[in-house]
Amino acid sequence: MGAAAKITFSGKRAPSGQVAELKSPPASPRPQARDTRIDALRAFCLITIFINHVPGNPFELFTSKNFGFSDAAEAFVLISGVSAAYAYGLKFQPGNRLLTSIRAWRRAGVLYVAHLVSTLVTLAVFAGFSLYFAAPGLLDSINIGPVIADPVRGLVGLVTLGHQLGYNNILPMYGVILLILPLLLLLAQGRIAPMLAVSGALWLACGLFAVALPTFPGGNFWFINPLSWQFLFVIGIAANMHVRRGGRIPVSLTLQVASILYLLLSLAWVKVPFWGVDISFGLPAVLTGFDKTFLSVSRLGHVLAMAYLLATVPALSNIWRVTHRNPLAVMGRHALPVFIAGTLLAMLAQAWTFTHQSGATALGLVVVAGLVVQAALAYYLEWLESLRAAARRPVGTLQMVASSDKPLSAGVPGPEARQGRAAPVRVAS
Repeated sequence: MGAAAKITFSGKRAPSGQVAELKSPPASPRPQARDTRIDALRAFCLITIFINHVPGNPFELFTSKNFGFSDAAEAFVLISGVSAAYAYGLKFQPGNRLLTSIRAWRRAGVLYVAHLVSTLVTLAVFAGFSLYFAAPGLLDSINIGPVIADPVRGLVGLVTLGHQLGYNNILPMYGVILLILPLLLLLAQGRIAPMLAVSGALWLACGLFAVALPTFPGGNFWFINPLSWQFLFVIGIAANMHVRRGGRIPVSLTLQVASILYLLLSLAWVKVPFWGVDISFGLPAVLTGFDKTFLSVSRLGHVLAMAYLLATVPALSNIWRVTHRNPLAVMGRHALPVFIAGTLLAMLAQAWTFTHQSGATALGLVVVAGLVVQAALAYYLEWLESLRAAARRPVGTLQMVASSDKPLSAGVPGPEARQGRAAPVRVAS
């Protein structure tokens, strides 16, 4: 090929003797920027959950469960509700309700499969360590015993979610909430208050009358009852939907002071501690106790007090406004795979600790290594996502014409017009 070829776009011919510049198609309007505060807070909760799932490590002393009534699980569910408002709450409109419901149920199915895989790998890890290190006691830990004692019933319980291993009980709760979410969102089409009222009534009734999903085998309750925890999830959805519909979270000095005082009371309670003090006055535990299964008022109030301060005090809120490439933001955007990786790494660490004498320093290094692996996984998924986005990006139409071609005079039809089709690609030789 002797003469240089000229590149033109969109059917327009470049001037003779010149090479046209490569131009991309007009960019579509940029979507609204993602709020990195949600991602950063969610990642912080995932990190905290991972640390708490490796008992005995030195970082455990600094997690939220040591400074108040609630822990990272409550914060994670509340933040998940805020995030779910974008995916489901704001899209649950007439004409789109069925599709939004199917998406929520499909997500619940993904969580179910992820939970089963995580459970199976956990069983394999503990069984492998038990065999290799001759430690049969491992098979009596984290609720594995019933599966080993009665495999038939145990397997049925695992598949039906009636039996859950220790530290593997958050995803089932989240999945059940997504299953009932469309019914709750249906109540919020006019006003959000009915959804909150029904959700709150369900939470209270479950706490008062001990209504929870049963375990099998065993005849007990799920450790984290989704019928109770859905209220916290719905509060997160309702708050976000309220703001997106033009409302605002009221900034009240009285509420801020009350929230601070309650957080200080909670801190003193767990540090003194006052766990032996009976303040029930004969009332149900959901109103006066610290029960996690039914999400007692003390735990619910604690996480809501923290959330209110974060939402209404700019100095606290802006701490979590990180850059798009910040590790917390990246991990938060890929919460599910990071959570699964953290769970499996924590189970591996627990099995190792059970079969080896590990001091606090060694466990601290294990935790740091686990966090590095989770961050690396998140960045890998981010990189993979960027490759997919680049592959989907539209490319302009290319046409090649020889430099010896002369421009046609005005009014003279070109070969494209005469033939009724696009001009063929031609290259001067």
